Amino acid sequence: MPFSTVLAGFGFSLSLIVAIGAQNAFVLRQGLRREHVLPIVIVCAGTDALLICAGIAGIGFLVLAAPWVIAAIRWAGVAFLLVYGVLAVRRAFRPGELDPASGAGPAGLAATLAACLAFTWLNPHVYLDTVVLMGTVGNGYGDNRWWFALGAALASAVWFTALGFGARMLRPLFRSPVAWRVLDVLIALTMFAIAVTLAVEALTHP
Repeated sequence: MPFSTVLAGFGFSLSLIVAIGAQNAFVLRQGLRREHVLPIVIVCAGTDALLICAGIAGIGFLVLAAPWVIAAIRWAGVAFLLVYGVLAVRRAFRPGELDPASGAGPAGLAATLAACLAFTWLNPHVYLDTVVLMGTVGNGYGDNRWWFALGAALASAVWFTALGFGARMLRPLFRSPVAWRVLDVLIALTMFAIAVTLAVEALTHP
């Protein structure tokens, strides 16, 4: 195994994944609530692995050749993020403690996975980062490109596992309704900011 290539893929993937974004905010919130964390981690990491492999296989050129697809995804993402942002604002004005016995009950698995898939597949940057960027960089490693893909996929799995299951370490802080309210406000601001960014991109790069 060319360890240096795997490590390069791991580091490059982390540099793209570890950032404040809609998907990470969603995973963090679900981790704090301990709601369907394992399925969410599997969906997020599995999707990244699938798209990374697609990029390494050379499908990235299709994304670049069909800009209307990215434009459509941008506008769908704008709509979804605005709706989710509004829901976060509503939660901020009706906060509940993290204790499952208080506040709203847990969301169903189907609804949670649907939201997770929307955060993942309606974000055009996911395709640009994984399929195009990682595909381009990975193919630069020639015969070792799949080892690069392995490292990149491992980074995604490690990150989402740490974020989802590590969030429980913050549970004592989020026993306070005030802390929960602050989190939802930050999530709402993140969703609105990303929605505005996507809308501007869609208008300036039709």
